[in-house]
Amino acid sequence: MTLKQIFISNMKEFRKKEGISQMKLAENLNTSPTYIGEIEVGKKFPSMDMIEKIAVILKIKPYHFFIDRTEQNTDTNTGNIYPKLPRSMQNEIRSKLNFSINELIREMLEEY
Repeated sequence: MTLKQIFISNMKEFRKKEGISQMKLAENLNTSPTYIGEIEVGKKFPSMDMIEKIAVILKIKPYHFFIDRTEQNTDTNTGNIYPKLPRSMQNEIRSKLNFSINELIREMLEEY
């Protein structure tokens, strides 16, 4: 799966898990339901600011949108992608992932 497909899949999953319709999500974001629908079918992609706002509403950390939950090592109940690793290793992986995502965002912003 591409990173965009992972994002779309996770956004839908987290939205539904919270029991929030596309219309209600759009209302909370002060945007149109059409825009949310276009994100969920891959026609549009949200800005980093919008991703952060969506994450707050769905009660998750923004990086959770980018974790491929189809991996074999995923604990589907917790979303933990490495359930058999010690907690310290899990935390180190999360920290490095956050750092990498922030670096990627900085690079993307510099290009614009």
